[in-house]
Amino acid sequence: MGVQITDILEGRDIEIADLTGRVIVIDALNVLYKCLSIIRQPYGTPLKDSKGRVTSHLSGLFYRTTKLIEEGIKPVFVFDGEPPEFKSATNLERRERREEARKRYEDALQRGDIEEARKYAMQSTTVHEEMISDSKNLLEAMGVPYVQAPSEGEAQAAYICRKGAAWSVASQDYDSLLFGAPRLLRNIAITGKRKMPGRLQYVDVKPELLVLDEILKNLQITREKLIVLGMLVGTDYNPGGVRGIGPKTALKMVRDHSVEELLTGVDWGIQARKVFDFFLNPPITDDFSIHWKEPNEEEIKRILCDEHDFSESRIETGIERLKKKRGSGTQMRLDSFRP
Repeated sequence: MGVQITDILEGRDIEIADLTGRVIVIDALNVLYKCLSIIRQPYGTPLKDSKGRVTSHLSGLFYRTTKLIEEGIKPVFVFDGEPPEFKSATNLERRERREEARKRYEDALQRGDIEEARKYAMQSTTVHEEMISDSKNLLEAMGVPYVQAPSEGEAQAAYICRKGAAWSVASQDYDSLLFGAPRLLRNIAITGKRKMPGRLQYVDVKPELLVLDEILKNLQITREKLIVLGMLVGTDYNPGGVRGIGPKTALKMVRDHSVEELLTGVDWGIQARKVFDFFLNPPITDDFSIHWKEPNEEEIKRILCDEHDFSESRIETGIERLKKKRGSGTQMRLDSFRP
């Protein structure tokens, strides 16, 4: 879900070519959920191997990562660790929503309603530990680095960028801005034509760049106040935010009051100071190394073809695309790490 501040944030569309040579830190769970939601059969059933194991995430991860590398992007994936204890209510609510969506999916299947079945199938998506492990193994075989965060992946991704080891975070959610990411890229894995939900209509999707310093300047607030603004309208740690407060009202409140006044004077219904402190100083690790390697062709084929029944010829074609770009020696931009 992420923080609900879309209406007041201004980004700008860029071309995928603008990212050539950039090191981009990608929220891995965000990508896996998108792949599992979108890569499905007509009735909403995910792709599966002969043993009944879901493979949509592996298909999406392999081909989408290959496409990013072909575009000259140097991807780094970050995986979530342990969530903070105050996220438990959100996780419970998500599980309940997925279970309700699963029931509606089965009901739609019985009625033969393809569109409804697909819609609810996408909403019932779950990422299991085995999927995460398989994804890490695939990335390693592809020569693509990943980092295991001690807690929230977007917090670690933001830190990697602040440290100068990457240019931007890539995610569909805005949380990384609250965690202090200097830049956020949206839509880099879904560029091109995209079908509108529930309609036979397609729109062009381009990467969107949001720069934290520009946002704070335009909103005339500090990062600390951006965190409180996010909390007012709703984050993963307090879904729904404070009742009756939308983005525009929240913006006025943070402009008119100090952080301390808001943390102590608003009826939050949550441990507001703990949430605020978590955004400001989340658990992160310096124990990471970012290096790209040559793809291991045999290991990729073992994981995808031998283990999960992918077409060997299609995977070999993907590997050739991957090796060709690796072999071209993509150069790092001179401005890759400038603030």
